[in-house]
Amino acid sequence: MQLFEQISPLADRIRPNEIAELIGQEVENQVQLHENLQSLILWGPPGSGKTSFAKIVAKKSGLKYEETSAVTHATAKFKAIFDGLARDPSQKALLIIDEIHHLNKNQQDIFLPHLEKGSLILIGTTTENPSFELRPALLSRCKVITFNRLQLEDLDKILRRAEKFMGRKLPLSPEARQHLCLIADGDARYLLNRAEELLSMHLKSELSIEELRKITPKRALIYDNAQEEHYNLISAFHKSLRGSDVDAALYWTNRMLLAGENPLFIMRRLVRFASEDIGLADPNALLQAIAAHQSYSILGSPEGELAITNAVIYMATAPKSNAGYVAYNQSKKCAEFYGSLPTPKKIRNAPTKLMKELNYGDGYVYDHDTENAFSGNNFFPDELSRKKFYHPVERGFEREIRKRIDWWDKMRKRTTN
Repeated sequence: MQLFEQISPLADRIRPNEIAELIGQEVENQVQLHENLQSLILWGPPGSGKTSFAKIVAKKSGLKYEETSAVTHATAKFKAIFDGLARDPSQKALLIIDEIHHLNKNQQDIFLPHLEKGSLILIGTTTENPSFELRPALLSRCKVITFNRLQLEDLDKILRRAEKFMGRKLPLSPEARQHLCLIADGDARYLLNRAEELLSMHLKSELSIEELRKITPKRALIYDNAQEEHYNLISAFHKSLRGSDVDAALYWTNRMLLAGENPLFIMRRLVRFASEDIGLADPNALLQAIAAHQSYSILGSPEGELAITNAVIYMATAPKSNAGYVAYNQSKKCAEFYGSLPTPKKIRNAPTKLMKELNYGDGYVYDHDTENAFSGNNFFPDELSRKKFYHPVERGFEREIRKRIDWWDKMRKRTTN
């Protein structure tokens, strides 16, 4: 005797039956449901409609299809499908693979001959950038369709669809309803799971935001420490600092921290930023970054996160200059281009008698023996004309450096004339 009737989740029961019914996506015209249907990679955040889209395409294609998950099924499952294709060469099959990025490179390769022959249509869904996770040979045989993160208004439409299907309203105040959409973080599946829980409680009065928070877990922020979102957030963080937007920089800092990013990774980026984007416009920036790094290493979280915050504020509000960074790259290119030009004899050391006999050090003027501690010696190789790599900006401390360089340039012209 079956004691419990298994009912599929609400998210499955209200899946759309037409591509046009997908909420928050504009993908209706990206697939041809006829003989020219090609393999697809559906890329987007969790709960954005990728699996619903794949199922609609599969059902409307008229092909025999199977669904599987790269997380739960091994190579043997796929080989069994291919054996079936081999027994009936005239039969074309369609295979939906959820989370296809979990397949290793060897597993991905087994699809190639079947895709090449045209006996298989593959529809893979992934939350990861396919250009990072899928082999180029597989990716070149598929069309990539990108799914957008669902917005608050999209999620509210999905809630209304769920209420219509269930025949009753969610027991939430307008503020609590909006909060539920907010904590779903663009994930329709999470939203519908929470909605189903609330509807099953048969509450007699509406819940406030505070009451909803007590019974509803907040969805974890979308983040992958090794993949695209990791690089997207650190890029947004770095560019906010460079753009002197302290508030945006603090926002991205906390986005990373809340998602579980290693705080020391953020601190290393601050050290790099101080050297690359501030440089000598504020020589104290690098000291601040290193001090914050040391402070966090001593304190850990959460106390050490204040040191990160202070360093972020300092970097964002400091004067900016990449003159040192540009000078490094240009001087490196020059050194690589001209190769191993000999060091001028006059600026070589002469610690031995032989070196002195070879005129090492001849003609060198000791700068401290001159009136202004500046001799005007040429320190470039004799075969290389003088170059200008470092161009300090008129900001921060580099304004003072620029004055010094201008003065030395004038003195150098006097000594050479």
